Amino acid sequence: MSRAVSGLFELLTEHGVSEKGARLYLAACRGGPETASELARRAAVHRVEAYRVLKQLAADGLLSITGTSPQRFVATPPSELVDSWIHRANARVHHLESNRARILADWEEARSEVDGHDPRKFAVLDGRATIRRFLGRRLGAAEREILLTGAGSWLAGLTDAGIDRTVRDAAGRGVKVRVVTDVTPPDLPVAKHFAGFSELRHATTPISSRAAIVDRSGVLLYVSGEDGLGRSVEAQVALWSIDPAFVQLARDYHKRLWGPATRSEERFVELEHPPSAVLPVVAGRDSVPFQRLKEVTRLGMRAAGVRELHLRLPELIEAIARQLGREVADEVEGRTPEEVARSLAQYYATHTMGRMEVVRGKPLTLRVTGCFACTEDSPEIGRVLCPRLLRSVLEARLGDHWEVSKPDPTKHAARGCLFVATAG
Repeated sequence: MSRAVSGLFELLTEHGVSEKGARLYLAACRGGPETASELARRAAVHRVEAYRVLKQLAADGLLSITGTSPQRFVATPPSELVDSWIHRANARVHHLESNRARILADWEEARSEVDGHDPRKFAVLDGRATIRRFLGRRLGAAEREILLTGAGSWLAGLTDAGIDRTVRDAAGRGVKVRVVTDVTPPDLPVAKHFAGFSELRHATTPISSRAAIVDRSGVLLYVSGEDGLGRSVEAQVALWSIDPAFVQLARDYHKRLWGPATRSEERFVELEHPPSAVLPVVAGRDSVPFQRLKEVTRLGMRAAGVRELHLRLPELIEAIARQLGREVADEVEGRTPEEVARSLAQYYATHTMGRMEVVRGKPLTLRVTGCFACTEDSPEIGRVLCPRLLRSVLEARLGDHWEVSKPDPTKHAARGCLFVATAG
């Protein structure tokens, strides 16, 4: 084998061509179009195996096929083949040079990532950009739940980094997203933005830590924040953990803040409008407060340029039910759903014209008899008011989000209405 042929043979094998494939290609370079049998004989390769290898060489662009019966193979000139290798090598070098920083950054992040198969339970993330990229990937992979705890300024930073879009997309996939933050006037726009695709509450106690919990399986906790603890804005440190005990601690912290927190819509109204007018409704003395309600409504219509206002009865009933539920919640006790239900049953027995009993504990099932929701006079009002009232009591006492089923008073009037309450 000549030196030139030997050099080309080595290049072929370096570029992934098998030894038999290299021999067949070199044999094809020595003559014109030849059949598989002719090339196999000159390259000393078994005819059946040679046909398979020649097909692969054609697919890789080293050979072209002419004719049909029999097929003949023509070699791509070595000069064109070497030029294509040079072009691909240059493209790879250019890609590597242009992506060098990103590749190394991803490698540094990958070294610190942990998952369920990694014996490590904690990873340290250094640098704001690194933390944000890592957090964006984790939130983007969420399947069931995202819990965010942090000040409004942190949410603004997440928005600047585009992470808010990741959270919004997760919510669109059905992932439950809960955010507890402190809504202040400067952070009102970003809080409204997050409230558009998540359950958001305003913390009534100071928030001391920033954390993001993903699917109850991992938590990102900021060790140094963006408000002075780092040497600079970029010098931030966060801790990612999949340790179950650590994740549970973060969940408990979020829950402690979430329970007494104010609903976002109430906080928005509080910041954007003067204190709400107190309109007490007292049996036998309702003319004055309702006159005040009429005056407030007219003022709003005049400010907005609205000539006519239609009040939707279901919305009005829900608003009344929410307030009634909070009033009742102040009168009952209990720290578990069952304790609250038993206390609520006692309240019904002493304060209302109806009666409540606990049918089941899991799911919490309540039967109410003797109230107007179980009569034929106003069944639709009862369908809206009673579930919302019970939900408001449970949420005010327990802090979680609850759903309460609507009864059918027309079917259950004789034996009471059943309500099934489940934590969301």
